[in-house]
Amino acid sequence: MKMQDSREIRAAREVVFNAIVDPEVLKECIAGAESVNGNVDDGYEAVVTQKVGPVKATFKGQVTISDIVGSEALTITGSGKGGAAGFANGSAVVTLSDLGDAVTKLSYEIEVKIGGKLAQIGSRIIEAFAKKMADKFFTQLQDYLELEVEEETEKDDLTEDNTTANEGRAKWYKRMIGKA
Repeated sequence: MKMQDSREIRAAREVVFNAIVDPEVLKECIAGAESVNGNVDDGYEAVVTQKVGPVKATFKGQVTISDIVGSEALTITGSGKGGAAGFANGSAVVTLSDLGDAVTKLSYEIEVKIGGKLAQIGSRIIEAFAKKMADKFFTQLQDYLELEVEEETEKDDLTEDNTTANEGRAKWYKRMIGKA
């Protein structure tokens, strides 16, 4: 199955690109992610638990980043095995372009293949689930980045009211824009 979409993110293209390849950000944005470890050069290992219809499984998989063109494009390829539930393989071609005023257009084309018990659930359920997962990932990424931009422009210092998660995001964002 194939899907494509795009969205506008209020963050500089380089910041968006760096977020996509950062394991901490990936873990925050992948629904059900228990762990994401690794780096761009060696690839990532991920553990993700998901429920698709009546089947709940923990997938252990590998993710690689390839076809990097500066901070403008990359391909994310992943494969995971969920034991008796089956397997999932997929790739996403992501392109980033400047829209001006630190706004980035993120476009993606995704192809997903599923096998085992998951494939027996039915193509409509699987297709809806895959679309939901892709949309949720890119929405989480957008929310993550735009929260940082908002906080950065409103104030440079954190208040006592911010949570530890927000502090972690703020530190990450400051590293990405070179203020840390």
